Amino acid sequence: MHQWGEEKTQTVECMMAADSDPESEVFEITDFTTASEWERFISRVEETLNDWKLIGSSVGRAQEKGEYTSGTWEEKTQEINFADFRFTITHHHLKQEVQENAGKEEPEEDAIPQAMQDLLCMDNDFPPRAHCLVRWYGMREFVIISPGTNCEAIISESKCNLLFSSISIALANTGCQVPVFVQIQQKWRRMYAGECQGPGVRTDFEMVHLRKVPGQYRHLSGLLDIFKSKIGCPLTPQPPVNIAIRFTYVLQDWQQYSWPQQPPDFDALLGGEVGGVEFGKLPFGACEDPISELHLATTWPHLTEGIVVDNDVYSDLDPLQAPHWSVRVRKADNPQCLLGDFLTEFFRVCCRKESTEEILGRNAVEEEGKENADISQALSKLTEPSAVPIPKLSVSNMVHSARKRIRRHRRPEESPLNNDVLNSVLQYLFPDAAEGGAGRAAPLTPNGGVDKDSEDYNLFSQLKSAPADSLTFRLALCLCMVNFYHGGVRGMAHLWQEFVLEMRYRWENSHMVHGLASGVPDLRCCLLHQKLQMLNCCIERKRARDDGRKASSTEAARERKTSRCDEGQQGTEGVGLSQGKSWDSWSDSEDEFFECLSDTEELKEAGPDGERGGGTKPEGRLHPHGEMSLLRSQEPLYIPITQEPAPMTEDLLEEQSEVLAKLGTSAEGAHLRARMQSACLLSDMESFKAANPGCILEDFVRWYSPRDYVEEEVLDEHGEAVVRGDLSARMKIPGNMWVEAWETAKPIPVRRQRRLFDDTKEAEKVLHYLAVQNPADLSRHLLPCALHAAILKLKEEEAAEDIPSVRRATQQLLVNASKLLRHPSPDYKKMEDIINQVVEVETVIARARSLKAKFGIDAGENVGDMEELKRFASALLEEPEVSVVGAGRGPAGTIIHQLFTNAQKLADSADESSLVETEAALSAPMDDDLGRVGRPEDGRPGGSSVPDFPPPAGKEILLRTCVPRPAPYSKELPQRLFCVLMRDDFRLAGAFSSDTSFF
Repeated sequence: MHQWGEEKTQTVECMMAADSDPESEVFEITDFTTASEWERFISRVEETLNDWKLIGSSVGRAQEKGEYTSGTWEEKTQEINFADFRFTITHHHLKQEVQENAGKEEPEEDAIPQAMQDLLCMDNDFPPRAHCLVRWYGMREFVIISPGTNCEAIISESKCNLLFSSISIALANTGCQVPVFVQIQQKWRRMYAGECQGPGVRTDFEMVHLRKVPGQYRHLSGLLDIFKSKIGCPLTPQPPVNIAIRFTYVLQDWQQYSWPQQPPDFDALLGGEVGGVEFGKLPFGACEDPISELHLATTWPHLTEGIVVDNDVYSDLDPLQAPHWSVRVRKADNPQCLLGDFLTEFFRVCCRKESTEEILGRNAVEEEGKENADISQALSKLTEPSAVPIPKLSVSNMVHSARKRIRRHRRPEESPLNNDVLNSVLQYLFPDAAEGGAGRAAPLTPNGGVDKDSEDYNLFSQLKSAPADSLTFRLALCLCMVNFYHGGVRGMAHLWQEFVLEMRYRWENSHMVHGLASGVPDLRCCLLHQKLQMLNCCIERKRARDDGRKASSTEAARERKTSRCDEGQQGTEGVGLSQGKSWDSWSDSEDEFFECLSDTEELKEAGPDGERGGGTKPEGRLHPHGEMSLLRSQEPLYIPITQEPAPMTEDLLEEQSEVLAKLGTSAEGAHLRARMQSACLLSDMESFKAANPGCILEDFVRWYSPRDYVEEEVLDEHGEAVVRGDLSARMKIPGNMWVEAWETAKPIPVRRQRRLFDDTKEAEKVLHYLAVQNPADLSRHLLPCALHAAILKLKEEEAAEDIPSVRRATQQLLVNASKLLRHPSPDYKKMEDIINQVVEVETVIARARSLKAKFGIDAGENVGDMEELKRFASALLEEPEVSVVGAGRGPAGTIIHQLFTNAQKLADSADESSLVETEAALSAPMDDDLGRVGRPEDGRPGGSSVPDFPPPAGKEILLRTCVPRPAPYSKELPQRLFCVLMRDDFRLAGAFSSDTSFF
């Protein structure tokens, strides 16, 4: 006792010392009420259910028939942890419109949860597109807890029981009436177990999954036995069981309807008319049947126990007698489609890095260099030009003469393209060569003659490609076909080399390029098309210059014959000859000018203001400008002949913009920029001065920019109103570029001005640009044209089939492609997605044609049946499962029955043939048996040795009843068992309800 007192005294002293120590004020208290990991997991489940507002009773409106298939299913997902194990909790529910008075009605006190009511609903049995739990249990709302990604499956029984206990406690604590499932076993097994709680009731969801079907459960009778034993109904007699049965038959053998699509024969196309439209048609369709299987589901939706017999010995379940048929088709995975392959192969060329020389080899280039190495020969050609025979200039010889240099040194076996193919391609590209006229042949339309006023014709502006009747468009098709059928990338390089030679030949011989719109380059088109248009502009200017030179020479000769002047007038005559020449009559050098008056002579003839005197002969007049006259004289104001602005492609415009931007914002830079941009203005001023001697700047502004000449009424010295005009304020700004240019400009007619557009220089630029393009560059340039052709092909094929989904998909494809290709720097990696969309649309059209062939659409005589079959085939493409009107007796049902019958006979004949070959040496001939097997008979069960239908590939049997469990005085609650019987799969999904108040 004394010892305990001493210890107690020491303890008190220690505690007092601790209290006096400020660092010992905080001390740890062990709280034995802290939640465990299991309790924390339950709490997280409850919090999630609460966040999703799944607490309490939820009574929705009644189900509508087919709602599970046509309605919208929504999901919400959240991750929760059990210690360090991650779970995913997902809420699935059918989105339904909430009724206005739904919130005002209070549910009955003893109403069972909505999920239990759904167990007995018969309006949405066997939904073709829904979650597996929806199909097995018929529920519109449920929650699943499954292991997270990369987490191991829950296999052990103890872990499963722990999870079951967790959801049971969570449901009880929250009052949630939505069923909660836990996914157990491996995920591929789709094993779920769960629970649903209500006021005084509970439903347990259980599942059995086996690889093989036990023998006693292969038929309805055995499944009824296991269902009744499970519910253990204590009533006598037991309430009847409602039954719904669905048998699925699979048709895989389509041999009697072989897929007719064959890849087009390129050689056969070339064997036809040269330059024919057939050459420009794209291949289309699937190389294999895109419909691999047909699944026929025969359903008996409302049966009662005792009405139907199905056991090991006999079955009443004849598919022909089923009241409801529905069909779905299984589509082939990624069938090979010709148009998709066509575009894909061309797209792959974009990734190639080789140059044309590396692809074709350097032999041709080296040999050509050796041939031209003789300088003396080149100089003799320059100094001693020989006359060219007229037949050599004919367009019909154009293609052959342009290719002689390369073919001379290339053996036939070395050429990627043989001569027949190459000639056919070039004559398709240049039909004017075959017809003997340069640029006079009617343009071909490779896509069946697209109307220029139609929406399809203007697709090129959306896709930045080229018009469907243009040379660029045909070139894209030819390069695609050569790449796909002949020579691949080497064939492309060979064809492009020949094409560039043809372009140079046409430039040198002033032959217009066929298939290009006249005028300046169209910036809505691809760059390659703009370059070809630029070359055509150069050829057109060159031809105009040559024609002007000939005309001026003829006129000069006529003047020499009719006018003889003395020695003093010869100088003036020389000036007249110079003035009579065409303004385009220059040589190909950009620095060369026409013969013109010397500066001294011009100054002598010029007035004090630098203008020509009144005696100066006006030059370069086009026609009078209305009734206007010059302000300082009464001479009419003439519109001069001016130079046309230089055409430019988008890359030249961009280059010019960069140069102007680099000049900066300084005053000197701005002045220089203005001078560079005023070259055309200066040329027009010089032309105007030459056409209107004695004019002033105001005269020029009245014609060139009328808004900068302001007229107003004023009173003169006599008090009369007169109209006087003056330059606008913009023109009076000090240092105005117009004033400076006007003072600088001399009266020079357009024919003696320096060219604003040097066609020779620009043509050589274009030809060089074309020559350095490798196949990868070509593919990038022409891919929009190839895609344009593909979309036109899809539209053409869809018009023949009339498929709404294809129309929508094609329109979306066009929108996506336009966004991608109209971008200044398209991402060609995304082009693969566009091509995949083309393949998807092509596949849908091929499926439609496959179904049309199998159901004999457009081949029948009854118009009403054909319309029904068209709707049926169209619905198969749009919907996951389609009901057959009239079941086995309707138009579609009759054809489906015949398809199965033919497949069965074909399979039986093959089996019999194999049996005969095996036993031929051992047994007597089986002619009688074979004849009986091959004879077409009624085909109903028992009427022939060959049944019309194969054994069902799958059986689904749904059993439902409502009985009191577990005691006779318990509440009657729904019971449900869904059975799946397949060759290698047996599943029982049961929902068994029990009364938790009266048990």
